[in-house]
Amino acid sequence: MSETEVIIPEIITVRDLAELLDETPIKIIKTLMNNGVLASINQQVDFDTAAIIASEFGYEATLPFADVTEEAESELSAWQILLANEEPEDLKDRPPVVTILGHVDHGKTSMLDAIRHTNVVGDESGGITQHIGAYQIKHNGRRITFLDTPGHAAFTAMRARGAHTTDIAVLVVAADDGVKPQTTEAINHARAAHVPIIVALNKIDKNNAQPEAVKQQLANEGLMTDEWGGKTMVIPVSAKNQVGLEDLLEAIVLLADEIGVKANPERPAVGTVIEGRMDKHRGPLATILVQNGTLRTGDVVIVGRTWGKARALVDENDVRHRTAPPATPMLILGLNDVPEAGDRLEVVKDERTARAIAEKRQEEEKQRTVSRQPRTLSLDDFSARIREGEVKELNIVLKTDVQGSIEPIVTSMERLSNEEVKVNMIHAAAGNISESDITLATASEGIVIGFRVDPDAAARRAADSQGVKIQTYDIIYEIIDDVEKALTGLLDPTYEEKIIGMATVRATFEIPRLGRIAGCYVNDGLIRRNAQVRVLRDDAVIHEGYIDSLKRFEKDVREVKQQFECGVRVEDFDDVQEGDRLQFFVMERSE
Repeated sequence: MSETEVIIPEIITVRDLAELLDETPIKIIKTLMNNGVLASINQQVDFDTAAIIASEFGYEATLPFADVTEEAESELSAWQILLANEEPEDLKDRPPVVTILGHVDHGKTSMLDAIRHTNVVGDESGGITQHIGAYQIKHNGRRITFLDTPGHAAFTAMRARGAHTTDIAVLVVAADDGVKPQTTEAINHARAAHVPIIVALNKIDKNNAQPEAVKQQLANEGLMTDEWGGKTMVIPVSAKNQVGLEDLLEAIVLLADEIGVKANPERPAVGTVIEGRMDKHRGPLATILVQNGTLRTGDVVIVGRTWGKARALVDENDVRHRTAPPATPMLILGLNDVPEAGDRLEVVKDERTARAIAEKRQEEEKQRTVSRQPRTLSLDDFSARIREGEVKELNIVLKTDVQGSIEPIVTSMERLSNEEVKVNMIHAAAGNISESDITLATASEGIVIGFRVDPDAAARRAADSQGVKIQTYDIIYEIIDDVEKALTGLLDPTYEEKIIGMATVRATFEIPRLGRIAGCYVNDGLIRRNAQVRVLRDDAVIHEGYIDSLKRFEKDVREVKQQFECGVRVEDFDDVQEGDRLQFFVMERSE
């Protein structure tokens, strides 16, 4: 960190700001006054205000933790971004964090249970006493943290919310069944998150197991086993008979050493919520994974839009701990509300600061909810972003009617990549567009392209709520043509007309300096002030233009709904008559 850089939290008192800047509180108060802010020594100011004051004293202000969404513009992993401001000598080895992915019938749950019950941390016997969504095991004195996610959909859903918790993905593939569509999907989800993969070749004890054939299928997916000169470790295991589990754990430790998983245990904790729930006896509970620093009982924490004091830290065996070091999952008690999976946990100075930050975030969320428009990313949006220099990569989820359609489409699109922009096919499979495809596109800031397939009902709902554009085609060359235009920044958006309302003119009024006003009754839909309008007389269009003004009882309004009366002034048109019908419409981007 440079000498002129200073870390300032989201909310800080004037007294604490003075200490950070090594100035007297009086100087800070005077500078605030010069910037139009009247504040006492104990008053809190937000980060933006504090940053302006800091700049006047020669400092550059930054927030305590880099936002993991910066990963989109950075080649660093989320963990590396988290440690960007740490001194190398402060970093220590920590347990790797592992997620198990794979096809639903290939033994993910059996694998988790086998590892958990044979290798639980500590001296407790009798297995797990409660489910907290994560747990640790020990292997040759080394700890490994496993996240007990229900599958790649949840893995990617958390990533879509900015939570990057996993170091290594273990892909479970059945030796008697091979690579299935869900296996391929899991591979693509892990790759999209830039997480290295170890393959656990399960069910090798079965008579019909064909491990060599499965290895060839994996090689076709880009996972070449290290036995054949590749980089992927493929470990034969049998979760049912508990064979090969030690080899799998050893492979995890080796890969962790290779990628270098580290953290600074001496700093205040920062972590991520794995899951949250309300307990009728203990109140709001959250399983958190400490990613950097150490969380201690009694620490005041801000977690997403809620806050609290860590009254107790409990592991999966219901054992209480005074501290939770890096890469350790713990159940935290003492929050004021249930946080969401993926929320960020940060230790702050005191309860007053935590409450102020939580209230600020809650207010910001309310404002976002009121004004929220779903983020949409279609090919024409992508084209515009290329022209503005915002993006360099087009992430695509492709679904086709049959397997044979995939290769020509993928090959043709990958040929369109150039030095400036690249087509990145994060997932390609046969079948209808599913909710999982939408989640993957959301997490990867990508688009969904369908060839002779349709989205199912769940996918449509997810696409609407998450603002993902689904673009479907029946002809291959149209896909290639549109993607090529997008990559060169030439694709123009297409619009279609949407009629939003109809009204009948019941009377007209002459208003000085304004002209003729149509007194209308809204028969259907609604009228919006920013809409266009057609004037219909005897079913013929006699004028088309814009609304100049929209009023109810002399008051300007933004819209008027069905079965209400209003006054409408049509721009540049004074021939509106009683009995005319007004048709209101807007132009929307077509799918």
